[in-house]
Amino acid sequence: MTAVPSADPALTPELRALAETATAWPFEEARKIVERLKRRPKDEVLFETGYGPSGLPHIGTFGEVARTTMVRHAFHILTEGKVKTRLLCFSDDMDGMRKIPENVPDRAALEPYLQMPLTVVPNPFGGGYASFGDHNNAMLRRFLDTFGFDYEFASATDYYKSGKLDAVLRQAAVKYDAIMEVMLPTLGEERQATYSPFLPISPVSGRVLYVPLKAVDADAGTITFTDEDGVDKTLPVTGGAVKLQWKPDFGARWAALGVDFEMFGKDHQTNAPVYDKICEVLGVEPPEHYVYELFLDVNGQKISKSKGNGLTIDEWLTYASTESLALYMFQSPRSAKKLHFDVIPKAVDEYFHFLARYETQDWKSRLGNPVWHIHSGNPPKVDMPVSFTMLLNLASASNTVEEDVLWGFLRRHVPGVSAQTHPKLAELVVYAVRYFKAFVEPNKRFRAPDDVERGALEALYAALGTLPEDAGADEIQNALYDVARPIPRYQDLKAKGATPERPGISVEWFNTIYQVLLGEQRGPRFGSFVQIYGIPETRALIREKLD
Repeated sequence: MTAVPSADPALTPELRALAETATAWPFEEARKIVERLKRRPKDEVLFETGYGPSGLPHIGTFGEVARTTMVRHAFHILTEGKVKTRLLCFSDDMDGMRKIPENVPDRAALEPYLQMPLTVVPNPFGGGYASFGDHNNAMLRRFLDTFGFDYEFASATDYYKSGKLDAVLRQAAVKYDAIMEVMLPTLGEERQATYSPFLPISPVSGRVLYVPLKAVDADAGTITFTDEDGVDKTLPVTGGAVKLQWKPDFGARWAALGVDFEMFGKDHQTNAPVYDKICEVLGVEPPEHYVYELFLDVNGQKISKSKGNGLTIDEWLTYASTESLALYMFQSPRSAKKLHFDVIPKAVDEYFHFLARYETQDWKSRLGNPVWHIHSGNPPKVDMPVSFTMLLNLASASNTVEEDVLWGFLRRHVPGVSAQTHPKLAELVVYAVRYFKAFVEPNKRFRAPDDVERGALEALYAALGTLPEDAGADEIQNALYDVARPIPRYQDLKAKGATPERPGISVEWFNTIYQVLLGEQRGPRFGSFVQIYGIPETRALIREKLD
């Protein structure tokens, strides 16, 4: 991904006119912000994303920044770059550690620090970071920097302690009763009896306390409560002596910073009206929202930072490019999607598919193409002669984890191809070898053919032997069809254009090939695969499995 440009070379009146009606979701959201500016003119628009550093950052966290950047660029186009924008990534690192994450070393060592602010909890990972919160913040920034995002990082601890939130905290003390009127109806009876929007940081233990308040002095800007030692204490609401409960904190931060746009996961959707009301109580119009669906793990469960049950940022980048991950974030953000290793190959191939289409599209279509949003209006030109799936199947058929072996097949397909002539293909070869070794090779499950399948594969072996070694993909594919067409099991009379004399070919024939020859459930277009892998090599593979 690229940062929002200061001067987009394609920013023309014609492009802006098309953007006014573009249907891609970033444009739909950007138009809401344009309308907002008509109601509330300002010189600078603030986009915000939130991060809870209670665990290591995962890809869902990145998704918020990537998607918000896409909306920010769409807004840049709609306003012809005339309105300054900022993206603030805000870390709620002053929150108390409510539970110890499952994926940290020496969990017992963190037990004494439960309920303390995350920037006070010792860092269990080492590496020179002062606290658990500092470590996780650094992990987030490192990854955002990898993608070249144009953003500013903000720490709640810094904002509370430096006084940047003092004005809104004093206002919250003044509006204490109004905030309670918003909050109490959302709570159960027992919780109502002890609830306070202000959470004091205990001078005795350093913990974030969930205790009822005995007094709120709006004029003095103080709260009084009973500390853990049983003694009543009075603290200022400013300077980091207290923090706000998370729901009031959401709305108060919007008010303090003047946030214009923020997106968040579906788990916040029911609370969004509360955030809005708090912001309004504090005298500021709440920002525009975008609610996205949550990511799921391989078992369909919500991914969690504390459980570590989803893909990490580094894991995706071990097996695929940053652009493929950005594409995954762009597509259908309001649909729940599985975030596991098996989604990577499809994401990689779809990215290059959209990139290839971009060159032939008119501007209206380009504004709906994901790569325009991923690259902030400047997609690169890339020649990708084979797919990631094809590379994985070449590795599978040859049972190799050697990059040179794959390059041998590729040079047969594209004479003279090399890492120097096709650098993006070179990256893909590296990723394919890693992915094959980690996920394909350990899970290959070959099965023996039954009598019908054995006869069909023998016929395919013979048919391939009649073709010249330099036969094209279509010629090979037609031979594949001709072998299957007379076999009742593989006939599909419901296929488009099928007739009893010339039936279509059912997917069962291709499943036979993939499962018996490659040990996989699916594969590439077989004609293209054989053209690259080689007819003699494919016949040898068939003979090996039949024997």
